[in-house]
Amino acid sequence: MLVIGNGKLFTRDEKLPYIENGAVAADGTKIVKIAATEEIRKLYPDAEYIDAKGGVIMPAFINTHEHIYSAMARGLGIKGYNPQGFLDILDGQWWTIDRRLTLEQTKYSAYDTMISCIRNGVTTIFDHHASFGHIKDSLFTIADVAKELGIRACLCYEISDRDGMDKAKESVLENAEFIRYALKDDSDMIAGMMGMHAQFTISDATMELAAANRPREAGYHIHVAEGIEDLHDCLKKYGKRIADRLMDWNILGEKTLLGHCIYINSHEMDLIKDTGTMVVHNPESNMGNACGCPPTMELVKRGIVTGLGTDGYTHDMTESYKVANVLHKHHLCDANAAWGEVPKMLFEHNATIANRYFKAPLGVLKEGAAADVIVVDYDPPTQLDETNLNGHILFGMTGKDVVTTVANGRVLMKDREVKTADVSEIMAKCREQSALLWKSING
Repeated sequence: MLVIGNGKLFTRDEKLPYIENGAVAADGTKIVKIAATEEIRKLYPDAEYIDAKGGVIMPAFINTHEHIYSAMARGLGIKGYNPQGFLDILDGQWWTIDRRLTLEQTKYSAYDTMISCIRNGVTTIFDHHASFGHIKDSLFTIADVAKELGIRACLCYEISDRDGMDKAKESVLENAEFIRYALKDDSDMIAGMMGMHAQFTISDATMELAAANRPREAGYHIHVAEGIEDLHDCLKKYGKRIADRLMDWNILGEKTLLGHCIYINSHEMDLIKDTGTMVVHNPESNMGNACGCPPTMELVKRGIVTGLGTDGYTHDMTESYKVANVLHKHHLCDANAAWGEVPKMLFEHNATIANRYFKAPLGVLKEGAAADVIVVDYDPPTQLDETNLNGHILFGMTGKDVVTTVANGRVLMKDREVKTADVSEIMAKCREQSALLWKSING
């Protein structure tokens, strides 16, 4: 039994949104009681107790688009790399990295990413992995790290023809094998999807192979219209827009997640909406790659389930929230834009996306929900309650303010100390592996 109390408790549950001095009681993996701290402590006097010390207690964050394989890119300079557009960025940096990743480097990329997630209060991730240097067992290796550290993970491998059909087939089979493995796992902490890079790197033959090998319980996780080149390719080769091609291959649907969706039109939005397909917005990555700003506010307005992700650019969902807020204001020249839409994406739609793959309610603190709880060390100079929490998160908090992270009832971090890993030892190994990767790239 675990109790987290003595904090300003925000539940994201409309029936009981806020308790001034509240506590969460968890038994095993689930929340069993939400009430005032005094009441909870009387009910469970022998429980392990975490004192929030007057800070904010809230649901842990969910990241619906991660890229673990990008972990070792930090600080890397690639000889001759001078990108003139998005395709140059893909081939010159990201594909250059993933073509050389060993299984051991994938493992330590996962350690680094997930430790950072824990430190930023993120307990559930949807990762889109690529390591064409070593495909087989890469998803299983990431899953092992997730289990060790306590992170809930929905994983997929990035199918692509860019390195030939043999590797495309190997990627399909890695996805299919992992999905079947995840479906048999009863922990409610591991799930799988059929991952795809983007349609411009996927032939009809590979589409057919993926469809033939996809277990029916899983959908697809695919990049869509991230760059204008993706759209132009689809129009030129197939005479149709990207969402139409995906529709023809039966890829759209309630279990499918489309990343980015920058260059889509109203017709494609109708297809996405009518099929119940999910979308994830990655503001920092889109800006950093100069890809453009997607019609995210329109997607949300239409009722399309649109989540918020980081694309591996950061692991701090509060940072992604802040950037999305200013991006859409700037893009639309409307100071009123994004106030309601972005928190809806982060706190409601991300939970909806997660719960299409995980059984226990996520993103909310209530009886029966997963015991995914964070404590934020935050003492504002102004009033804080259920009416203005989002404003405080946007303008006052950062991921580094998280001091305690609990996932599925397991304490992953307490008082800023990660409990499920020897961080110093792991980071030393990360540096060893990144040095080997960098040397393989630059010689």
